[in-house]
Order: sequence, then structure tokens, then C-alpha cells
Amino acid sequence: KYYPPDFDPAKIPKLKLPKDRQYVVRLMAPFNMRCKTCGEYIYKGKKFNARKETVQNEAYLGLPIFRFYIKCTRCLAEITFKTDPENTDYTMEHGATRNFQAEKLLEEEEKRMQKEREEEELNNPMKVLENRTKDSKLEMEVLENLQELKELNQRQANVDFEAMLKQYKEYEEEQKRREQE
Repeated sequence: KYYPPDFDPAKIPKLKLPKDRQYVVRLMAPFNMRCKTCGEYIYKGKKFNARKETVQNEAYLGLPIFRFYIKCTRCLAEITFKTDPENTDYTMEHGATRNFQAEKLLEEEEKRMQKEREEEELNNPMKVLENRTKDSKLEMEVLENLQELKELNQRQANVDFEAMLKQYKEYEEEQKRREQE
């Protein structure tokens, strides 16, 4: 390439791109969803050409949050969802409903129960003692059940199948002798 002697790269104007620029990316649906307009099910793993943008004025611990726009495969209605780095998941914004997730609800319920228990224990020292005794009783029951299972397994392991077969054959022979007599 030819560069003239008076060429100055600083004189070339910089390309000004907006901060909220949208990119076209290829992505898979991160969860099962159902379109609100036509009722079409979109399953996890379905590939889409999506528009991706950085959500303005939203971040989690310095991590940018991205918004994705996809179109329904049947009615071409727009569906949007965002990344949720706090819960390492995605949040549905509009255009579709996320299908039921029993595991996630169970996890949230467990966290809520643990939080309630901790709050109770902070205010009431007797509750702390009660919870400790309950936990120790539960632990003792679990240990007893485990011990019973171990004993049952040992009994099962000590059975001599050869001796049992030999005894059964002897019993059959005895039966045949009786019948003949």
C-alpha cells in the first residue's frame, strides 16, 4: 500500500458508535418458554438470531446486564429476556412466560425457611436451644437407621447360598423317599 509523505493517522476522524448499540448474535433459548400471543412452546436449546444490547444503568457487581430480543417461531412476536448474574440465570421480560421450574421454587422456599429460622434464633435464645435439640434428635435417628441398614446388609451378606441349596436338595430327596414308602 502507498502512504503519502504527508499522511497523518491522527487526522482520520474516529467512528462514533452509540453506547446502547445492538449486535446480532446467534444464541440458544436458555429456558423453556411459551409465547403469550400464539401459545407456541419454545424449548430450551432452540437456536435464534437475536439482537443483543447492554442494559443502560443496570449492572451487578460491575458486570453488565444484557438484553436479548428474539422472535417467536410461529407468529414472529418479539420476546425479550435479560441476563441475571445475581442468580446465575435469566429473567423473562415480556412476550412470553417462562415454564414452571419446581427446583428453583423449592430452592427459594428452603432459603426463606433458613432465613426465618435464623431471625427467630437471633431474637429468642430458647428457640436456639430447641432447634439444637431437634437437630441432634434428627441426627441420632438418622444414625440409628443407618446402623440398622448396616446390620441388615451384614445378615444378607452372611447367607450361604450353597448350603441353602444343599439343604433344599436333601429336603427334596427326603420328600421323594416318603412318597415311595
